[in-house]
Amino acid sequence: MSEERRLAVLRAIVQDYVQTSEPVGSKALVERHHLGVSAATVRNDMAILEEEGLIHAPHTSAGRVPTDAGYRLFVDRLSSIKPMSAAEKSAIRTFLAGAVDLDDVVDRTVRLLSTLTRQVAVMQYPSLTRSTVRHIELVPLGSDRLMVVVIVNTGRVEQRIVTTDGDLVGERGESFVARLRSELNAEVSSRPFLEASARLSALADRFDPVERDTVRSVARALDEALLEEREERVVLAGTSNLARFGPDFPLTIGPVLEALEEHVVLLKLLGTLGSETGTGLGHDAVAVRIGHENAHRGLTSTSVVSTGYAAGSEVVAGLGVLGPTRMDYPTAMTTVRAVARYVSEILGP
Repeated sequence: MSEERRLAVLRAIVQDYVQTSEPVGSKALVERHHLGVSAATVRNDMAILEEEGLIHAPHTSAGRVPTDAGYRLFVDRLSSIKPMSAAEKSAIRTFLAGAVDLDDVVDRTVRLLSTLTRQVAVMQYPSLTRSTVRHIELVPLGSDRLMVVVIVNTGRVEQRIVTTDGDLVGERGESFVARLRSELNAEVSSRPFLEASARLSALADRFDPVERDTVRSVARALDEALLEEREERVVLAGTSNLARFGPDFPLTIGPVLEALEEHVVLLKLLGTLGSETGTGLGHDAVAVRIGHENAHRGLTSTSVVSTGYAAGSEVVAGLGVLGPTRMDYPTAMTTVRAVARYVSEILGP
């Protein structure tokens, strides 16, 4: 019973400190929370929590604040992630459903996450190693120009225009375009980008000599489109939210801002968090890394709440929020998971 009570005291300290940013004393805990014990008992519990390294005194006052270990225990002991209201779910769905393409999905997602959590939102574009070609379409634009359209499983669409020497609108030209379309999709549909590019190199040899230059031109255009798609990118929103938490950083927010500018750091962070066990199942898992659990020195005063999002059944990248360790973890975890679910729905087949 005493251990359960100490956990209740720790939970109350975390909740009050997140809300007020002030060290929490035993008297305040007794007044604000129904702990069912005296202030003296709470003080004893706080002394034990401090011995265990879960709370500490930032100065000589009677108040205590959580340590990284205290936040970790608080997060690990969350029995469930609080549900969002129907109105909140509807607002998320409506806002994201208005996106017109993948770039718009990413932009809307980070803006929405930063607004709902008041933290820095981070979203990775679908990973090269997990993205695949969904379909290739060829559209003749007159007798000698061909539009090559690449549709990726994430919903991204790339277009290229190829100029040819042949007649694409006659009976022979229509037959050639239909065959090329069929051959291309047979080779690259549902294949990862790198594999798809490799399979294009020998395609021209299957066609008549007079058609091979056009096939090679189409293959080059496709390879260029896939090459553009391979760039690993992250998008941020809400960096200005950090200014609200100045006192939460030991010296300055400078190291945090410098880390946020290094997209390689963020890509590595999202990739690592996506592979960790979190609260939930599958791509619903929510990973939380707190304070010094972040390997990058500039992020040791921050926490990151992250999850993966999917295109169909395949997790393709990560998204999340970053802020000070004094974070409303239940709300951040709920919001990150809910937004990722709707992004997955939008990108699904």
